[in-house]
Amino acid sequence: MALVTLGAFHGINPAMGWLFAVALGLQEHRRAAVLRALLPLALGHALAIVAVIAIAILAGLTVPPHYIRWAVAAILIGVGLRFLIRHPHLRWAGMRVGMADLTLWSFLVASVHGAGLMVLPIFLGMSAVHASADTSHMMSGTPTAAVAAVFLHASSYLLVTAAVALLVFEKLGVGVLRKAWLNVDLVWAAALMGTGAATLVM
Repeated sequence: MALVTLGAFHGINPAMGWLFAVALGLQEHRRAAVLRALLPLALGHALAIVAVIAIAILAGLTVPPHYIRWAVAAILIGVGLRFLIRHPHLRWAGMRVGMADLTLWSFLVASVHGAGLMVLPIFLGMSAVHASADTSHMMSGTPTAAVAAVFLHASSYLLVTAAVALLVFEKLGVGVLRKAWLNVDLVWAAALMGTGAATLVM
């Protein structure tokens, strides 16, 4: 449930891709352009999650789990503080992009925003359950937990991103952002630091 909720949270964030999908739709004046952008955005987001989990699995072979948790918590809090101070954004130079470009852009944005790091504490908890249930199957259970984590999170992200992008494109238009704008950087910073703090006490 936590992975699904976190995926929805990432999907709502305009910096994570739906705003880019809407921009492509408005540029081409076609709903199909919005839909075409969704799968590459979800793929890039999923790859960012996979990269972080893969590093965690490899590190877990030689590093005690509590050290990994402390490191993840420190990085999460550090990235959150950076959002408060610097408000980092990745900007794409030019809107004529292909599927590979969209995938790369989504991967970079998700990485910059710490999306994979936010999923990692939940994944570590899932892995711990597998390990405690049957230590002899710990290594086989970890890949299973990784696949489940990525699938649940990416599916939730894709569904919410699609819903928001289509709603804005067809009903609201990007002008609604001027009237009902929320400082996403501040929300994101709070979420990152909150996740980091929660990781410390898990």
